[in-house]
Amino acid sequence: QVQLVESGGGLVQAGGSLRISCAASGSTFSNYAMGWFRQAPEKEREFVAGISWSGGSTYYADSVKGRFTISRDNAKNTVYLQMNSLKPEDTAVYSCAAGFLPRTPVVITTTRGYDYWGQGTQVTVSS
Repeated sequence: QVQLVESGGGLVQAGGSLRISCAASGSTFSNYAMGWFRQAPEKEREFVAGISWSGGSTYYADSVKGRFTISRDNAKNTVYLQMNSLKPEDTAVYSCAAGFLPRTPVVITTTRGYDYWGQGTQVTVSS
């Protein structure tokens, strides 16, 4: 089992930056592909970014490509999402997810591909 806890959300003005974190515990962190999703009010959960077990592969939604960077530190059991040039439409609850894919250099891009989910952290971008 894996437990995931997000942190670092908050309020930021458009054009600003924010880094959110996801701390994992309960299993071997490096066995899991990791991803970030977001859900705005009245909208479905949306894939944002994903990273493979070793960090060697990443993939981003078109809406955030070039602005967001996902990374992981397996020694700290933590995955990060660096968000730059934030826009009001980025406002959402951001959740991290873990999918069991040991030693596999792939990124999971679908909700159903993940096994564990965190509670989420609120990111609000003002105009």
